[in-house]
Amino acid sequence: MESYSIEKDLWDKDYKNIACIDEVGRGCLYGDVVAAAVILPPYTYIEGVKDSKKLSENKRRILYDTIYKKAIAIGIGRISSQIIDDINIKQATKRAMLLAVENLKNSNGQIVTPDYLLVDAEHLHTTYPQESFVRGEDLVHGIAAASIIAKVYRDDLCRDWSLNDRNYALDKNKGYGTKEHREAIQKHGPTNNHRLSFLKKILK
Repeated sequence: MESYSIEKDLWDKDYKNIACIDEVGRGCLYGDVVAAAVILPPYTYIEGVKDSKKLSENKRRILYDTIYKKAIAIGIGRISSQIIDDINIKQATKRAMLLAVENLKNSNGQIVTPDYLLVDAEHLHTTYPQESFVRGEDLVHGIAAASIIAKVYRDDLCRDWSLNDRNYALDKNKGYGTKEHREAIQKHGPTNNHRLSFLKKILK
């Protein structure tokens, strides 16, 4: 069971809008890196929430809907493959995370400002107080929730991308470097949405 003891300590200190942030797609060969920021109401625990990689697709989608219903605010940040190539994946991930924080909105579309950030792995350049956690999805309940939001959002993007770039089975591999995906790149070449900086060995 994912603990929310870290959030509870902050709620006890009267922090109300704790934004938990995670990303997905960092290691992909294709497409955007996507980050999600989630603010849950104080003392909220959602049964079943854990690292998105440990959940089935069906369970992720059920929890995705539950998180959206319960959350005070959710924000998404996306950085394209072209920018990833320009600034590197680490900086792109941080930029996506900051965009997710900037895009935090409630169900009425109103901007919600966090008062504390709990971030998976990275330290962000911002004035908000923050803490970073390696393997945050396993340590912080809200980061696990953010991982689910980011994963489902990006998986849906992959399905859309697969309609345009049909040769790469993106709806199956989600842009990761599977054998099938690598062979498709070698056969058909990269698209405009591939991360060229990730393909040097494949295209060599």
